[in-house]
Amino acid sequence: MRFFHLSDLHIGKQLYGYSLLEDQEWVLNKIYELIDKERPDGVLIAGDVYDKSVPAAEAVTVFDRFLTKVSQLEPKIPVLIISGNHDSPERLSFGAEILSRQQVYVAGSCPQSENEHLKKVTFQDAWGETDVWMLPFVKPGYVRKLMEESRKKTDREDGAGQGSDGSQEADREPETEREEIRRDYNEAVKFLLERENIDTARRNILISHQFYTAGGEIPKTSDSETITVGGLDQVDTACLAPFSYVALGHIHRPQSMGRESIRYCGSMLKYSVSEWAQEKSVTEVILEAPGQEPVIRLHPLKPLREVCVIRGTLEEILEANKDRVSEDYVSIVLTDEQELYQPKEQLERIFTHILEVRTERNWKLAKEWEDGQEEETQTDPKLVFEQFFSQIQGRQLLEEEAEVLEEVFAKVREDEG
Repeated sequence: MRFFHLSDLHIGKQLYGYSLLEDQEWVLNKIYELIDKERPDGVLIAGDVYDKSVPAAEAVTVFDRFLTKVSQLEPKIPVLIISGNHDSPERLSFGAEILSRQQVYVAGSCPQSENEHLKKVTFQDAWGETDVWMLPFVKPGYVRKLMEESRKKTDREDGAGQGSDGSQEADREPETEREEIRRDYNEAVKFLLERENIDTARRNILISHQFYTAGGEIPKTSDSETITVGGLDQVDTACLAPFSYVALGHIHRPQSMGRESIRYCGSMLKYSVSEWAQEKSVTEVILEAPGQEPVIRLHPLKPLREVCVIRGTLEEILEANKDRVSEDYVSIVLTDEQELYQPKEQLERIFTHILEVRTERNWKLAKEWEDGQEEETQTDPKLVFEQFFSQIQGRQLLEEEAEVLEEVFAKVREDEG
């Protein structure tokens, strides 16, 4: 049994003010072509379909075209979609019943009442059935009421929590305990999974969109993710033991957590300069007999435009690229020591999508100069400026520059006197 694992499409996202819709539609077409060629048994999309909870109409159209093409393939290839922290559960779930008739299954919200459970889709192959469980992005507040009701029910069934008058003390739960339920992401996810009583004799897959850690090890992140400061959103992978494979979303760098079969597939495009060296891909998961570790294959994705970092002097960069025009998204790091005349304007003749132009060497030299000042404090402000100028510009003051400087300091001394 074979599945394609995708996540973090972030349709509608911008990169340094550039709309990525054209790039996203391009790569979604490449993914569709791969689905058409490889014909997996299902496609799992682990959240953050859109970049905003209220996506623009153009973003919705791009995803609609992708889903329509996949749903028209014969024989049918089911698509399973959960919401991520960037998605609106209600908007993503719109038309879910109609979509399910085309074998497009959407889980926008997690269970919030006793009669609600995680959505499950069952697949069949020569080794039997495989259950794919769909767990949308969870905040503790979403399930606080359900957790409180479950705890009270357990107390009543155990005969615990009765006061001397026979009343249920559980109904007067301390405020600190309710606050703990509200804040603990790990407990919320663990609670939702345990209440499903998952049959571990069967093959089980989970689709989830959370910040998972493995025994204190945290995933490698990029600048484009939204991570809660202080680690309140962390969920330990210990609760994922019942699953043969866990299709994770939320982290944009492809990687496994704890074991190879608990995997972030990463985003389909590079959504920050920090991702420029990453290889984006579609993750294929192959499940065989129960008890066997799944096989994971990566299908590289070639973008319409790359995200690149280019370093060098302005002259070196212009010379190396003089015979072409690049449409890639580029972050340019200039290493020139001297002041430059309109560097960005010169670079824009070659690079049509410049993300940033920054100078690296000056900052390095400034830091070296500051470190040197800590070792040897110079009290003469004129000499301090001359040393600073020499470090930054890589040369001594010219005679006329020195004369201007002397005039400035003479004026300062005169004013102070």
